[in-house]
Parts: sequence; C-alpha cells; structure tokens
Amino acid sequence: MNSKEVVLSFWDAMKTNDFAKASEWLSPNYEGFWPQSGELITGRCNFTSINSFYPANGIWEFEVHSVVCDGATVVTDVSITDSVQKARAITFHTVEDGLIIKQKEFWPDPMEAQQWRSQWVKVVED
Repeated sequence: MNSKEVVLSFWDAMKTNDFAKASEWLSPNYEGFWPQSGELITGRCNFTSINSFYPANGIWEFEVHSVVCDGATVVTDVSITDSVQKARAITFHTVEDGLIIKQKEFWPDPMEAQQWRSQWVKVVED
C-alpha cells in the first residue's frame, strides 16, 4: 500500500467507530499532536482511549473532503460530526512501513464572517 492508501484505510476504519480497529493503522510508537491545545497522544492505546471516551452525542461520522500526498506525507481535510457537534480537521499524517507514525491535527473553530470585510468577500456555506 502507498501512503495515501494507508491514510484512507485509517479514515475508513474511523468511520466504523471501532477506534481500536482504526489504531491498527498506527505504528506502535505513534504520536498524535494537537497544536491548539499542546496535547501529544502517544501510542495506540492512548489513541483508542481518547477517541472511545470522548463525550459524544452519538456515533461519529467522517467525510473526507480532500487528500494531498507527497511521498510519506499525506494531508487530509475531514468533516467530523456526532449529529450535534460539528468540526473539521486538517491532519498531516506521516507514514512509514505501511503505518501512520505521526499525525499533526488542526481543529479550526468556525468563525463568524466579519462585517468590516463584507465589501470584499462573499459568504458561502460549506
């Protein structure tokens, strides 16, 4: 499998909400970093636990909008919802030996369009 196929398989596994199964696409020494909060997730077990214990309002749904791949680096743009919470994650994945060794994941918060710049932009719904 190439790097892109590994990452898409990871997201397919995430769609099942079986986070232990999804963690099988991660290397045993996996590191996942969330820059906004400064949190580092280390290892498959911690990945599985943080996703399993996250206070959700239902099953998680994942929609992959785009994938960009350059060798071992794969970037994904994914919408995530539990039918109440809605988020978008931009994730930089590093793949080695058929497994994801690192992820750096940005969770951009929605922001209201600013009135002062309305003359130069068009507001669109995603």
